[in-house]
Amino acid sequence: MVTHIVLFKLAEPTDENIEVTRNMLLSMDGKIDQLRHLEVGIDMIRSERSYDIALTTRFDSLDDLQSYQVHPYHAGEVIPHMKAVCSAIAAVDYES
Repeated sequence: MVTHIVLFKLAEPTDENIEVTRNMLLSMDGKIDQLRHLEVGIDMIRSERSYDIALTTRFDSLDDLQSYQVHPYHAGEVIPHMKAVCSAIAAVDYES
């Protein structure tokens, strides 16, 4: 199992922007066959060092993660939205 975690810091972290972005990430559910688990969390603390949204996804293999990265919905809809609204993005991928 491969876990892919991405943290997003929004350029304008209003409640509305956070909710729209959360819904964009959740919209991947059921659209990408390789996606085994999808979880989206919104930061509760909102400290200076906090990121606003966390995405946790899981895949059966590294090949499946790589297929997800170029999937038409992910690459054509989700990534452009995230790049447009985020000031910083951090990711980690690991095998468990």
